[in-house]
Amino acid sequence: MQNSIGKFLRRCEVEAMTSLSKSSIYAKMANGEFPPQIKLGPRRVVWAEAHIQQWMTSQMQVA
Repeated sequence: MQNSIGKFLRRCEVEAMTSLSKSSIYAKMANGEFPPQIKLGPRRVVWAEAHIQQWMTSQMQVA
């Protein structure tokens, strides 16, 4: 069985992948316009690669 979310991405990887800054990512999350983070521990959050890719695809369709 294959994992449908791909791998976990750290914030710096999400920034590089989307060209968004840290503050833009969190602002968009607060507005419900960006995939939520996944909390792995007290000081570790990640994003699902598939969710980021889906968000990027949706942004291209809007443009």
